[in-house]
Amino acid sequence: MYPMFADWTFVVLIPALLLTFYAQFRVKSAFAKYSRVNAARGIDAESVARLLLDRHRLNGVRIERVRGELTDHYDPRTKVLRLSDSVGGCSSIAAIGVAAHEVGHAIQDGTGYSPLRVRNMLVPVANLGSNGAMILFVIGLIMGLGPLMNLGIVFFAGAVLFHIITLPVEFDASSRALKLLSSTGVLSARETDGARSVLNAAALTYVAAALMAIANLLRLVIMARGRRD
Repeated sequence: MYPMFADWTFVVLIPALLLTFYAQFRVKSAFAKYSRVNAARGIDAESVARLLLDRHRLNGVRIERVRGELTDHYDPRTKVLRLSDSVGGCSSIAAIGVAAHEVGHAIQDGTGYSPLRVRNMLVPVANLGSNGAMILFVIGLIMGLGPLMNLGIVFFAGAVLFHIITLPVEFDASSRALKLLSSTGVLSARETDGARSVLNAAALTYVAAALMAIANLLRLVIMARGRRD
């Protein structure tokens, strides 16, 4: 029988943890570096976002401010693009890159980009998997109820699927952003390379999150099998 308190399975998470720490360092470092470099045109990130949205006939998408640092996001339910205080009013290469990335999500939504639609449908599943799966699994583990552990694993698998489908969505948004910044002349070629560094670093955080979710799922499976042995 699997010893309940012998949590050796934690080692499964170590590679994902290391990548998570590295990704967080990379994104903070890249954002800090290019936050100190203003774009030659001197236009702020919110104005860039409005310009790019209007060029794609997304005039109905509103731009709002949101508190926090790097809390920028696009909400497909309300058609609102929210920029953080550290991004919206800034004319740095980093801020413009982040704003353009969120515009990329708005364009995905406007064109019916399939992976984004799938991810949006998986949000309730991901929330259920993140919030309820561990509770079910732990109860099943303590009480020795295999079916309850399996149910927890199935729910958590839904959250893992959400993280996996998030990857192409984020990569595509960054690709759209960089093409837009270059084709519209908002950033020069050298400035676009700076924005690319920021967005590539941010993309690594999503890779780390997906790897962590997969590692946690593997850990649950190992624990469940060990409990039944």
